[in-house]
Parts: sequence; structure tokens; C-alpha cells
Amino acid sequence: MPTRTARTAWNGGLQDGSGQVELSSSQVGTFDVSWPRRTGDTADGVTSPEELIAAAHSSCFSMALSNEVAKAGGTPRSLEVTADVTLDLSGGAPTITTVALTVRGEVEGLDAAGFEQAAQAAKAGCPVSRALTGVEISVDAALE
Repeated sequence: MPTRTARTAWNGGLQDGSGQVELSSSQVGTFDVSWPRRTGDTADGVTSPEELIAAAHSSCFSMALSNEVAKAGGTPRSLEVTADVTLDLSGGAPTITTVALTVRGEVEGLDAAGFEQAAQAAKAGCPVSRALTGVEISVDAALE
């Protein structure tokens, strides 16, 4: 079974500290993280766990959808998937509450209803979606 690893080095307290998250398995990069940027209106070149979850979910969902389209008899030409992950700070304990997946696809052999069915099946089957049980996940799927 494949295992992937990331590592974070953190220095300081929550409000005044900062860290770097390293994508260790792929070695594709090291990215700065900080609590003020995580909870602020702009990221200003600093990533967050929510952005990393959004990246994981959008890529996983696109793979799952490609598979579901093919299983339904279609041919995926292109899929553009955006994942918006919301961190709610209003309830005391910060909580990831929603993931909104938006997909626009160019697909041969499926109509809009078939594409929507494939998108819902992909949401149910995507390993990241399954890992995020307890988080409301919505899908807005449309053909281009």
C-alpha cells in the first residue's frame, strides 16, 4: 500500500510563530505556513492546511471523475476541478465545515444528466471525500 509523507517544522507560538511544510515523498517543494495567514483574508504567498486539503481533494476528485465518466461509457477530454475548503472560526474551535467542488468538463458520450451522475459517483468514491466524512461536500458539475 502506498504511503505518502509530509513534514512540518514549526517555530514559536500560534500567533507569532510560523512553519514550513515539506512534501517529503515527492520532494516537489517546501511551503511556508502561519496561523495569521491561515485565518486572514489573503494568503500572501503562505499556504494552509485548508489549501493543501483543497489541492488533495480537487486532484483526487478529478481522477475519480475521469474513471466514473469512462465507466458510464463516456470519454473524458478535459476536467477542470476547483475545491473551496472553508475554515469556520465562529464556533470557538476552528473547524473545516464545507468543501465545494466545482467541475467543468469536456466529455464525449455523456449528456448533462450522465455527467452529473458520474460526478456524484466520483464524490462518493473519491478517497479524499471518504476521508472527509463529517464535512459537507457539494458538487457543481456542468459540461462545457
